[in-house]
Amino acid sequence: MNIAIAGGGIMGISLGYFLSRQGAKVEVFEAAPTLGGLANTVPLPDGTLVDRFYHTILSSDSHLRQLCAELNIADHLRFRQTRMGFYHQGNIYSMNNLVEFLRFPPLNGMDRFRLGITVLYAQFVQDWHRLEGISVEKWLVRWSGRQTFQNIWRPLLKAKFDGGFENTPATYIWARLVRMKSTRKGASQKEEAGHLIGGYMTLIEAMAEQIEASGGKVHPGCPVQEIVIEDGRARGVRVGQAVHPFDAVVGALQVPLFRRLIPGAGEEYRAFLDRTEYLGVVCPLLVLDRPLTGYWTLNITDDRVPFTGIIETTTYIDPDFVGGHHLVYLPKYTAPGSQWQEASDEEIRETWLENLEKMFPDFDRRRVRYFLVHRERYVEPLHGLNSAHLIPEVKTPVRNLYLATTAQVYPALTNCESLTRYARRTARHILEENGGLAPSPAVPVARALVTDTAS
Repeated sequence: MNIAIAGGGIMGISLGYFLSRQGAKVEVFEAAPTLGGLANTVPLPDGTLVDRFYHTILSSDSHLRQLCAELNIADHLRFRQTRMGFYHQGNIYSMNNLVEFLRFPPLNGMDRFRLGITVLYAQFVQDWHRLEGISVEKWLVRWSGRQTFQNIWRPLLKAKFDGGFENTPATYIWARLVRMKSTRKGASQKEEAGHLIGGYMTLIEAMAEQIEASGGKVHPGCPVQEIVIEDGRARGVRVGQAVHPFDAVVGALQVPLFRRLIPGAGEEYRAFLDRTEYLGVVCPLLVLDRPLTGYWTLNITDDRVPFTGIIETTTYIDPDFVGGHHLVYLPKYTAPGSQWQEASDEEIRETWLENLEKMFPDFDRRRVRYFLVHRERYVEPLHGLNSAHLIPEVKTPVRNLYLATTAQVYPALTNCESLTRYARRTARHILEENGGLAPSPAVPVARALVTDTAS
């Protein structure tokens, strides 16, 4: 089969790699001048390449580690023990072992007990469908109690969803609790986080090389203007003024971007795609000459702070790998239509730095080497209560047209571990349907497996 893939992010490149391994001839078209999408790197003013957004590999990400071994880049993996904390009412509290948990001031003894039960109970939930119709607030109050919800969960959810989380199902927090627990092993419950030297671009470039070694092609800086549909069938892609024919086409894009490329599809299907919404993000990268907090993640429970949290990736990335800099990401997740997406870089810079000065009285702007503002409108798909039926399938109503997108990776988190797992299954599904492979007894790939959340 000759297969075109529109989109050269992790999903598109992974899909192309797995398809090519099964004998398909693949061409990947990416609009940006570089591959990677949300996982790409950017140069700092001094030329150092760093992740545009923050990414973390957990020690429990078994599929990703296996993939790195396949590509002979496992020696680029690095892991370190990390720490997590909370910023609550002007103070920082470490939350990394049982003793710290039992001393956590915002919660009394019963609150701590119920919070622990919440994390433990989540590990035993096997049928996530039961959580789809329960709001995240109702589920957390049931297990953690109202006071814990008000002091901890509510401000975290409010920050994550830019204010409104009323329609969010309990699957959201369940998936995160399972993944968080997956990397904490043994009596010490120590957590390890890691990275690939060179970022995920090391992985993406290795897969792109394998696609081309298998006879395929990768085209960065080559946007698809249209997926050409004739007589209810995908015939190829239009790039510039030329139409390139293919046996099948896959959109490996966020749903709104895919929808724009298929004017020849039925109006009912395009209207269905319009129902998929995303959180966006405004994510400044603060480049410092020294560490800021020493925590991998500092969760913020103060509604007055505009950013969602503080993620200091150089707690697990040796600064020597990033030009001796210390990298701190300060994300603000944004609901559709958020004013923060329209704010100027200078306005964001001043607001963010003012808040850091309030949070850390000894913070000195002279420590700031660079302050770069990055933003995207389509980052994390939004799933409402009882809305799994609104997730678009891999197979579309158009013959030989497929969709592989993060919105389908549910209820698993949309990290590199779950996306590469999903791309592997999706590749097999496409080839099976077209006679390229014998059918397998695998679970249909229209939904992510529950085990993805724990990986």
